[in-house]
Amino acid sequence: MANRGEIALRIIRACRELEIETVAVYSEADRDAPYLQLADERVCIGPGPGIRSYLDIPKIISAAEITDVEAIHPGYGFLAENAHFAEVCQSCHIQFIGPTVENIRALGDKASARRLARELGIPVVPGSNSLLASEEEAVKVAQEIGYPVIIKATAGGGGRGMRVAHNDISLTSGYQQARREAENAFKNPDVYLEKYVEKPRHIEVQILADSYGEVIHLGERDCSLQRRHQKLIEECPSPAVDAALRARLGDAAITLARAVEYRNAGTVEFLLDRQGNFFFIEVNTRIQVEHPVTEMVTGIDLVKEQILIASGAPLRHAQKDVVLRGASIECRINAEDPSAGFKPVPGTITRFVPSGGPGVRVDTHVAAGYTIPPFYDSLIGKLIVHRENRDEAIATMRRALDEFVVEGVQTTIPLYREIFRHFHFIKGNLNTSFIEEYFLDA
Repeated sequence: MANRGEIALRIIRACRELEIETVAVYSEADRDAPYLQLADERVCIGPGPGIRSYLDIPKIISAAEITDVEAIHPGYGFLAENAHFAEVCQSCHIQFIGPTVENIRALGDKASARRLARELGIPVVPGSNSLLASEEEAVKVAQEIGYPVIIKATAGGGGRGMRVAHNDISLTSGYQQARREAENAFKNPDVYLEKYVEKPRHIEVQILADSYGEVIHLGERDCSLQRRHQKLIEECPSPAVDAALRARLGDAAITLARAVEYRNAGTVEFLLDRQGNFFFIEVNTRIQVEHPVTEMVTGIDLVKEQILIASGAPLRHAQKDVVLRGASIECRINAEDPSAGFKPVPGTITRFVPSGGPGVRVDTHVAAGYTIPPFYDSLIGKLIVHRENRDEAIATMRRALDEFVVEGVQTTIPLYREIFRHFHFIKGNLNTSFIEEYFLDA
């Protein structure tokens, strides 16, 4: 696992069920992480900062070679959508558990994915036709399509390398900020520009594809509740998507995947306006943080499917076999202070009591006594519920949030308790500005 935290643990568990031995790499900051003991082997790859450990390709490949691994799973974030890393794995005869190098270059690069979608007739948010070469070019494009606009890292993910601008001055500043953040997070400073669609829903479609040309979609996830363009709450299915719209979204996602002979898991992301029109924005050529809600509703283990597809196995499910049963919702439990602009609050967890009971799943790598490092994303766990319908899922999530105890650091749990009792959330009246609109102190 070329990753850390809850996704590394998730991969270890999937491998154990498939009777595959695992090697966990870790930084010095993660040396005492409890999940490392579940791996068959462990290799330290450097100091805490990601640039010196989890983003250091030579160190990761060296760890793989000395432990004689057959495959590397990149998880999400870090090098998960890095075409060069996938290419290095290939040249070292190590199977990259994810899309092909060509897939990542065509779709993981968000600017080229937009071009391809436009060529295929899939609706795309207006924006630059290629990567931006300068601040001046960014301003020129923005003036042509009209403000507000959003600068996005072409290799981005997790809300990093993104800035909204409402005029030339804020765009010039945002351009440089986005490039610096993208370079630090992904080792790629390239950015492009889109028209900023205000108050849309954020809808994404999960796809799976094998090496034999078969592609299926597993329905949609609604990821509209965000802060700083980073998702907080996700659900499947979306309360705004009916069967007809789901089919159209799925067809668009599959069309894009087939055009590049896509392989493995991926997510095609769209914005949905109030009139029900959807616009393609990007493809995430990796597993998503929010994959559990799709697993709960479809009954398909996405991480196992990734591993099996990478091993050369055909898809085990046809499109007709994919049935969405019930409703699932996920809350990302982050060590953050919502009242201080969601500022991360690393520290030591003194008490940790995850909730349980019928319909509840908790994916986490932490326990009481765990010290959250300051170098990485603030995610400490994911609380997922699955019930027969959305109303029941909301009721179960309320109960689960009330049971969940984390002491020693601040978390987003108190905010979620408020959200799940908010009239508009209960009614499914969601958009990407929901947090700013109804929780201004956050």
